[in-house]
Amino acid sequence: MARPDASDLAHRLGRQAEAVCRHYLSNGRRQGNYWQVGDVRNTPGRSMFVRLKDSPKGLAGKWTDAATGEHGDLLDVIRESCGFVDFADVVVEARRFLSLPHPEPEPVPRKPARAPTPSGSAEAARRLFAMSQPIAGTLVETYLRKRGITALHGTGCLRFHPRCYYRPDEHGPTETWPAMIAAVTDLDGRITGAHRTWLAPDGAGKAPIDTQRKAMGDLLGHAVRIGVPETVMAAGEGIETMLSLRQVLPDLAVAPALSAAHLAAILFPPELRRLYIVRDNDPAGDGARDSLIDRAGAAGIEAIVLSPAMGDLNEDLRHLGVDALKAGLRPQLAPEDVARFMSRAA
Repeated sequence: MARPDASDLAHRLGRQAEAVCRHYLSNGRRQGNYWQVGDVRNTPGRSMFVRLKDSPKGLAGKWTDAATGEHGDLLDVIRESCGFVDFADVVVEARRFLSLPHPEPEPVPRKPARAPTPSGSAEAARRLFAMSQPIAGTLVETYLRKRGITALHGTGCLRFHPRCYYRPDEHGPTETWPAMIAAVTDLDGRITGAHRTWLAPDGAGKAPIDTQRKAMGDLLGHAVRIGVPETVMAAGEGIETMLSLRQVLPDLAVAPALSAAHLAAILFPPELRRLYIVRDNDPAGDGARDSLIDRAGAAGIEAIVLSPAMGDLNEDLRHLGVDALKAGLRPQLAPEDVARFMSRAA
């Protein structure tokens, strides 16, 4: 049912987006043209971004939580931060707020007034992620579907940048290509880095460049995290590989690492009791598997290896099909996890 006055109220709140954020999301802070906070309930952190000005990417007041994939407008911020249940209460509070005098937003410092963000730093990674957009309806969604990946729930850590800078080497000219941007986070959900996969202009594959993937920021021990890990999770090398696993285990939290070396060093959530290690059929993958098994055992975590029939799970998905992938993984899982994680998979 349509909410009365919702569109008009949201638009009026959007004109005062920064004032709304300072009032209801007081645990956050301004970062460029965004307000950054932990979540819509005003938890301290950095995974939620509220757009403060209208832009080609969207209207002021629109927000996205990178950790959960949730999104909405400033009426949702008022509802969640105040704990309202009835929309009528949200309307009353929004009108009360709009009737208050509000100071002018703090001016954004001119760029020369602050030191430039070092290229490749964790802060540069956070800014890149903040200026990217959700993947729904973008070339990232096209690219993943071309690889057989359609289960995209919980992928708020993935975003799309239409013109991401690419430089083949330090002396080469800078190019721009569309890219999939993945947030690399620590165990607390703080963005410490970003991974870029440059895409072809039609999204049918990767861009025709020498280095199609690059990572930046503080990466050691961290990963791209999809889903919320509880006592069981899976870790492996590559975003496409781990999303392929979610095609048949849709409720399993996964942590794609950015290389075999990063997989071997991934940090374990404190509640973890069973770790599925998704290996690739190559020597580097075997080395990462062995190292991770040793580390998990030392931490009292059961480690179970999942092996592909071909080179990796995405090859299995694309060339053998989802039914064959499911059949190949079923006997490798702990019996209780078959019922827990495979029950609603197609």
